[in-house]
Amino acid sequence: MNVAGSARHRVHAAPVPTWAVASGLTAPIALIGGWTVAALAQPDGFDSLRDTISALADYPARDRWIMTGAIAVTGVCHAITSHGLCPPQSWSRVALVVAGAGTLAVAAIPLGLSGAGHAVAATAAFGALAVWPALAARDGVLPEALTRTRTGRVAIDATSAGFVALLAGLGAGQPAGHVGLSERVLAAGEVLVVASAVLAAARRRWRSARSARA
Repeated sequence: MNVAGSARHRVHAAPVPTWAVASGLTAPIALIGGWTVAALAQPDGFDSLRDTISALADYPARDRWIMTGAIAVTGVCHAITSHGLCPPQSWSRVALVVAGAGTLAVAAIPLGLSGAGHAVAATAAFGALAVWPALAARDGVLPEALTRTRTGRVAIDATSAGFVALLAGLGAGQPAGHVGLSERVLAAGEVLVVASAVLAAARRRWRSARSARA
């Protein structure tokens, strides 16, 4: 695969199809809604600040199918969004595909089945989404108003760096007693960044359509 990388900050002008907008917006609804509903189904001992998202899809969890299904839907959405939002042969598309595959693997391999396999899949998904903002900026996926200024580019790179730092903290089991909260902040932040990029691209498409009709 010849991944494009010629220009540091290209403008990806291709219109984003409606199905990519739908998948990009469905992902955060499925993931955040999934862990909210699944947590409500658990006994009183469950603590979202302490317990991970994966615990809701593990075998001891009550109605584990809720979280398992939500994770699987999120993974499929990432894969679909990658093909409608990101330019062909770009690192941003590769990252979203990896995120989708990793997320699907997380759903297919619960902690109780293989802790190591689950950890590898989760790390791949989180890691790919962590670097996605920086890659998307360089591929012209993010709004030009954000990427054309140094301040905007620094903010984007800082977002990716922050995601990587959160992921590293989770790998070290930090912060103690609040791993569940940190994981949810990371997961929500990553999926909402992609959804925001989809909305921005859709807005550009709608503006172009109005201009063409004028």
